[in-house]
Amino acid sequence: MLTSQKMRTLAPELDPLRLGTGWKPEDLSKPQIFVESTFGDSHPGSGHLDKLVEAACRGIADAGGHGARYFCTDMCDGESQGTDGINFSLASREMIANMIEIQANATPFDGGVFMASCDKGLPGNLMGMARVNIPSVMVTGGTMAAGPELLTLEQLGMYSAKYERGEIDGEKLTWAKRNACPSCGACSFIGTASTMQIMAEALGLALPGSALLPAASPDLLDYAYRAGKRSVELALQGLKPSDIVTMDSLENAIMVHAAISGSTNTLLHLPAIAHEFGLKIDGDTFDRLHRGAHYLLDLRPAGRWPAEFFYYAGGVPAIMEQIRSVLHLDAMTVTGKTLGENLNELKENGFYVRCQKWLDEANAKYGLRLTKEDIIRPYDRAIGTDGSVAVLKGNLAPEGAVIKHTACPREMFSAVLNARPFDSEEECIDAVLRHKVKPGDAVFIRYEGPQGSGMPEMFYTSEAISSDRELGRTIALITDGRFSGASTGPVIGHCSPEAQAGGPIALVEEGDLIRLDVNERVLAIVGVKGEYKTPEEMDAILAQRKKAWRPKPRKYERGALRLFSEHAVSPMKGAYLEYGDD
Repeated sequence: MLTSQKMRTLAPELDPLRLGTGWKPEDLSKPQIFVESTFGDSHPGSGHLDKLVEAACRGIADAGGHGARYFCTDMCDGESQGTDGINFSLASREMIANMIEIQANATPFDGGVFMASCDKGLPGNLMGMARVNIPSVMVTGGTMAAGPELLTLEQLGMYSAKYERGEIDGEKLTWAKRNACPSCGACSFIGTASTMQIMAEALGLALPGSALLPAASPDLLDYAYRAGKRSVELALQGLKPSDIVTMDSLENAIMVHAAISGSTNTLLHLPAIAHEFGLKIDGDTFDRLHRGAHYLLDLRPAGRWPAEFFYYAGGVPAIMEQIRSVLHLDAMTVTGKTLGENLNELKENGFYVRCQKWLDEANAKYGLRLTKEDIIRPYDRAIGTDGSVAVLKGNLAPEGAVIKHTACPREMFSAVLNARPFDSEEECIDAVLRHKVKPGDAVFIRYEGPQGSGMPEMFYTSEAISSDRELGRTIALITDGRFSGASTGPVIGHCSPEAQAGGPIALVEEGDLIRLDVNERVLAIVGVKGEYKTPEEMDAILAQRKKAWRPKPRKYERGALRLFSEHAVSPMKGAYLEYGDD
């Protein structure tokens, strides 16, 4: 007996209440599918999901099931940048997972379809999917189109910094603001939203070829419809997300992450998703798998083209074909077939022919002559051969810190810098814009980790630095907060333990010497007041500083951020909520 039918025998009020909601009597005995989405007017990535929800519900009905629509709208990091609103961003991931757990377990269902597009909505849904663990399919909401001159939203930080420095006028800034988001969908670059859409497919939880389509494409509606049909089949077969997400599928996802130069925020989200499945990965897992990995995707922010071109070049399947030799091809997927079987089937069913048609149309639209190899490089002509992120360690970051080295100038791969610590982003960006930061500085923004202020993004500061011709190649920005997936330049985030927890980043003083070495994976304090010290001397100095250190007063005394700050684990572990002996 299906779970939903068992529930009907236990709760006599269930049938009449559902009839009052608009169900028909014949719907009550069908396989019941939980259709969860982040639909709402919160941002372009969620504003169009109602259309995908309806397509999925049609697929569910045509497969003999009944879909029940549930919603937990996500927030937009971009709309909250530069304000205290961004502090709620990472915490929202946990709250979305909590609401999904509540909604789906309060009235159990037989299967699920989950839909989201963006930074915290997508990992929140994947975490919720893991907790509920009913047979389910993930539908990703796709990417928006580029604007005129191939303008994309991640360039707004650059335009804003140039305006603040007087390099462009207000008219040019207004033009950029009004043309950067011409349609629905996730922002059109390989930021966190796009990366997590790709991760959903790489994990095996979305239909093959469905991740990061152009949001207005009819193909995306078709995938949503097929996902609805597949959810009913899964409900009858009993294949659950926990049967799909294993260490092998997580390693597949990380190898894809390396190939696309994915967002550093993935080092927060994949460990948190793995944790919900009872599995453990961390920054060291990423660092190990990225070493020697081939980076292939020439899309922004590290590359040249908007994210809509990803699908035109063959999407996740095309990436996987190029790195096929390093993947676990026997990993199970939501199709009920292995990854290897899916890839072979796509080559036979015309998938790449359809993608080429879309690429031809895009070339005509934008006046380009791109081939798919211009977008996804062949394995033997990789953009880079050492992955895209590195985890740095040392007495400054004993648990690690993350750098996206594919977006970092080579000049900054090895340097000794002078420490300039700031206890908030507001203080730091003011110093950057007023030219109080000089070449050779290691600029610190601390007390911005999960326990400090919710772990907001340092996007505007990173853009102000990377868009400065001199500073972008001569300083490093180091924080226990995080960066936007759009961030470029010499930026190092997730420094753990964080300042509020008493990590060494809290002990840095003006004039300390900071050693950065990306190839050697080192981030360490090596001197004081411009004078080098031995490791033993530095240990003694830091121990003395720690005795005098006191945590800052709690920033939030109530509500969601109080809960988050009390229970979030270290950034390098995923910043998920930990309770008691968890």
